[in-house]
Order: sequence, then C-alpha cells, then structure tokens
Amino acid sequence: MSIHRFGAELPLITLTLWLQSAGIAALIAWVRRALAGDMQQIGALRSAALIVRLTAAVVALHGMEILLWACFYRWGCLPSWDSAIYFSASSYSTLGCNDVSLPSNWRTLGPLESIIGVLMCGISVSLLFAIVTRLTSVMHDPRGRTATQRPIAATRVGGPPNSTSARTAMSDQ
Repeated sequence: MSIHRFGAELPLITLTLWLQSAGIAALIAWVRRALAGDMQQIGALRSAALIVRLTAAVVALHGMEILLWACFYRWGCLPSWDSAIYFSASSYSTLGCNDVSLPSNWRTLGPLESIIGVLMCGISVSLLFAIVTRLTSVMHDPRGRTATQRPIAATRVGGPPNSTSARTAMSDQ
C-alpha cells in the first residue's frame, strides 16, 4: 500500500466514524428528550411514530456517509457525480457493481467502504434494537416498571431453585 492511498483511506475512515458517532449521539439525545417524563404515557401510535422518525434519521445518516465517500470518488477517481454516488452506495451496502470501477491504484477503497458500511449499519441497528427493546419493555410491564427495575429470580440451571436463592429473590421483591 502506498503512502498516497493510506493518506486518503485513513481520513475517509476517520471521518466516517466521527460522522456516525456524532449522528448516533445526536439521535440518542433526541430520543431521550422525546421519551422524557413518564414513559407509561407513551402509547403504541407514538412509539411507532418515534421508530419511523428514528429509522428515517438513520437512513439519512447513512446517506451522508455514502455522500462523503462519493465526494472522494468524484474528486480523485470517477468522472461524474452519478457514477461516484452509484459506486459509493453499491460499495457501502456491499451490493457491489460491475459497470463502474475505480482506477487500479484505488481499487482497495471499494472493499474498505464495504467493511465500514457493514460496521456502521450494525451500530445503527443496535441503536434501533435498544430503543425498541426499551419501548416494548415499558409497554408490557404490568406494574409500570422499566426493565432495569424488574427483579431477577435466581434459579439454578437444570433444576428448581435452592431454598437460599428462592428466599433472596422473594425478599428482593
């Protein structure tokens, strides 16, 4: 790998990570504000609307990351914005494309963007999963407690709980 390519790849990776991290942090702050107050008052329709808005924001965040890579491709590798955005979106999503290719000295950028795209999508999915889990745990707890407030019964795997574990679990409730 030449110093020239490394000098381009490292900033692209770093900028993508910072963009994803800042975007996720902003989304977490937004969700916290949206869920402030009594979480028991959040109904199914409001929860669904929150998930739709959050998912749209995550898609927009990934669009900005694709555009970041496309800017580099347009600047240094490809002749048009159309081909740069198409190649970037295909690489980021791991779809790949046969009709657009980078110059031979930049070919490692496509697989690198694919790896970054998979990792960034994983971070986004984990955020969505955490928020949906939080919303469903609040909606389905009959006592109105959040998941962190629920007691955990101590049991042995493969048999009934021993008497000490059962007494401890009962006294915690």
